[in-house]
Amino acid sequence: MNSATAMPSFNGIWIPLVTPFRGGVIDIDAAQRLAVRLVDKGIQGLVVCGTTGEAALLDDDEQATILYAVQEAVGLSCPVVMGLSGSDTRAMTKKVARFDQTGVAGFLISPPSYVRPSQQGMIMHFLALAAATERPIILYDIPARTGVELELATVMTLATDPQFVAIKKCGGHLSKMAELVNQTPLNVLSGDDSLLFATLCLGGHGAISAAAHIRPDLFVQVFQLVQAGQIEQARTLFNALLPLIKLLFSEPNPAPVKAALALQGHIQEELRLPMLPMLPMSSEGKDKLMVVLDQVMALPVWSQKS
Repeated sequence: MNSATAMPSFNGIWIPLVTPFRGGVIDIDAAQRLAVRLVDKGIQGLVVCGTTGEAALLDDDEQATILYAVQEAVGLSCPVVMGLSGSDTRAMTKKVARFDQTGVAGFLISPPSYVRPSQQGMIMHFLALAAATERPIILYDIPARTGVELELATVMTLATDPQFVAIKKCGGHLSKMAELVNQTPLNVLSGDDSLLFATLCLGGHGAISAAAHIRPDLFVQVFQLVQAGQIEQARTLFNALLPLIKLLFSEPNPAPVKAALALQGHIQEELRLPMLPMLPMSSEGKDKLMVVLDQVMALPVWSQKS
């Protein structure tokens, strides 16, 4: 790889950036301000057009627009990965080739949804996409949304190709997380925010965390504390974050995350159909969120607790 495609470190706390809207269109200024703020708080990287970014509700040009805006905002200070999904291997190959020209740090790619391919079909799908780029690929195993799961044998087969560098694992199964950590060379990133601490203690390499939008510094610190072997301190801090994490996933993602960011003044609280535009989170949920948000925003970093 040349310098433009130098391999970033796929560990630590990454954030799947929300896509802010204003009046139904992407709010570029808000997206750029938010991206810079998150980088300043010490996150390892950003994912644009992930699930939390409502990528399924953006057309290709809008996806390119948000990507370019974030890249312009953060420059070389933070790697930016592009999330891609789709069921047609041919169309996906063209999409990979298009975004390969943008200087992204890599791709986060989920299995084909709806068509429910075999494990061999998924292997062939991912290898076809890898052939369209020299950039690293993070596998995104999220069976609740795709309808299929990347089995361990499939992941191990793909891991023999050095382009596959990491896996974002969702699904709530710590035993499967442990298998990935122990049996594959991939960096294993938690996709379930409530399991971040457990994943790190199992030897996981970090997370792609929607909840980390709110106090990225504290999520980074949980990671750093575990890496330093300060497990009890990490547990205490993570337990303080857990009520917020649960609320942020009490309603369909990313409505609660956007509500919290709007309460902080970072974005407008707006989503697109079939999410609920202009009234994204229930009033009951928002009332609870405001209480927990105040508590979490008041938390100091661990070094200040001595």
